[in-house]
Amino acid sequence: MNIAADTASVAVLRFGARRLPGPLTGLRVHQAETAADVAAIDAAIGPYRRLVVAGADADLAAVLSRLLRAERLDVEVAYVPRRRTSATRVYRLPAGRRAARRARLGSAQRVTLIRDETGVVIVGRAGWLAPGDRQPLHGEAVVDDTPLFDGDVAGVSIEPTLAVPGLRASLDGAHRVWRRWLPGRAVQLGCTGVVVVRDGVRAARSARRSTFYRHVEGWLLVR
Repeated sequence: MNIAADTASVAVLRFGARRLPGPLTGLRVHQAETAADVAAIDAAIGPYRRLVVAGADADLAAVLSRLLRAERLDVEVAYVPRRRTSATRVYRLPAGRRAARRARLGSAQRVTLIRDETGVVIVGRAGWLAPGDRQPLHGEAVVDDTPLFDGDVAGVSIEPTLAVPGLRASLDGAHRVWRRWLPGRAVQLGCTGVVVVRDGVRAARSARRSTFYRHVEGWLLVR
């Protein structure tokens, strides 16, 4: 069956009050106000074989986190942001009307899924920051078996990659030890305190440990 032609098996999950591009006309639309609207996300997952996420990177990540927890990574996911984002760069996707056309006509392929130890997915960029302003992040981190840092750094950036091993990490700030991205399957941090930022959303509480890693199963991205 051609999912693109079978509109009954495709739905749109719209975040906020954004206007949908014309190519999405005729599809059933579910509404969520924010990425924290778990009930709306779960309702949209429902019976559909393809879900079109019209929102921002944090919204797409929230949908994938729910699919992961519901063991529904068989659902095809298309992404339609208003403009280019970190996730569109990582996964080489268009935005706006072009993204909407691809959501209807594109085919799905399985790509790497990056999550943390709490089951939260990232699609664009994550970060580790010190809890206090103008303070360094103190601890140590490794990417697979390779040390990333040991001591004080300004912060760490983590991104998914389209291909295996699945992610890459780099140090922030002027005192960068690695002046390049370090690829791996997992990156782990132990420290005196860290604020985790996932696709632009800061965690409400600081932690002492954090891990991001490639999940054993990827997600089905419509491209």
